[in-house]
Amino acid sequence: MEAGPQILIVDDDAASRKLLARMLSAAGYFCHETDSATDALNRVHEDPPALILLDFKMPGIDGAEALRRLRADPNPATAQIPVIMLTGHGESEVICLNAGADDFVIKPINAEVLRARIETQLRLHSLRMQLQLQNQELEAWRRNLERDLAAARLTQQALIPQKPPTLPGWEIAACYRPVIEVGGDIYGWLPIRNDRWLFWIADATGHGASAALLTTLAKLLFHHGNAEQEGPAAIMEAVNNDLRGIFGGRSFMSAMCVALDAKNGQASVVGAGHPPLLVTRFGRGTEAIASSAPPLGLVEQSQFAETILELNPGDAFTLYTDGLFGAAKNSRPRTTPTQLAGMINPFAASAEALLELMLKAAAPDAAESPRDDVAALVVRRSN
Repeated sequence: MEAGPQILIVDDDAASRKLLARMLSAAGYFCHETDSATDALNRVHEDPPALILLDFKMPGIDGAEALRRLRADPNPATAQIPVIMLTGHGESEVICLNAGADDFVIKPINAEVLRARIETQLRLHSLRMQLQLQNQELEAWRRNLERDLAAARLTQQALIPQKPPTLPGWEIAACYRPVIEVGGDIYGWLPIRNDRWLFWIADATGHGASAALLTTLAKLLFHHGNAEQEGPAAIMEAVNNDLRGIFGGRSFMSAMCVALDAKNGQASVVGAGHPPLLVTRFGRGTEAIASSAPPLGLVEQSQFAETILELNPGDAFTLYTDGLFGAAKNSRPRTTPTQLAGMINPFAASAEALLELMLKAAAPDAAESPRDDVAALVVRRSN
């Protein structure tokens, strides 16, 4: 028969020790005995028991002092051994508990009460050990997640363009503010055929590392689509088909792109499930151009229609993600694109000024934390 949990009995009274040992052995426990607290403290390092029965009154080091030393041990496996103190009538239970006892039993000892309390303490100790193990596993998972997020952040920072192209007669301003270290927003610009530039923005589903990885794919797909196709509608169609082919509709992203002819100010706009493009006419106001297709990767063979714009000196267009008009995390209702358009000053003197005005209009309280990633790209014709 396999021996049960090991119990160390510490009592200077030999008769009491023998009685306890017989009582617990009959209940299936494997018992060791010692008459010295000093010897007990040495034994727990060599062969840690599952539980200690410790007499309160002993010569030399008494039970309370021995327990304090045990609880101060630098080895958690030793310091956390369950201890039930054996006390006599008139002795303070408070002293036992303050010294670190898990429980106490008053002499003369009732066998059934002692067994019940031992079983309870062994069960509680097992639960504590399981909780500690789970906490250690959770901490290891958290560290791994932080490493993954750090790697994803470096990748995403490399993907977000830092310096806009130099286009004579045009100003470009951009910002990116993720809710956490990495997010699902991305934007970029590419030279396309017929001496035009493609400005694009995308918002992948979700947050964190998975969304950041999807933005990596988005940039690759836009570059691939640009190399294979001619106009913005064809590029968006290529990105949609590639994304749909990879994920089968399980992952998708909203997107908006503008193909700009920097020489004459003509622009072609295509949106896919994305917040409306905001077009600010200098001195007149801001209009919104809605998306004409569902998000990229969601529907097979979507149709993408282009909207043509003429941008005059002072005019600007803004690509942004939905975090811009839902920037506040308090009880204030989300700002809609139409409301945001009405709050923009049409006399903004630069792309940077226009971007700051939009950010301020979306979240007027600088102390508010955003509830979604915020990305925005402003392109303004200066002359």
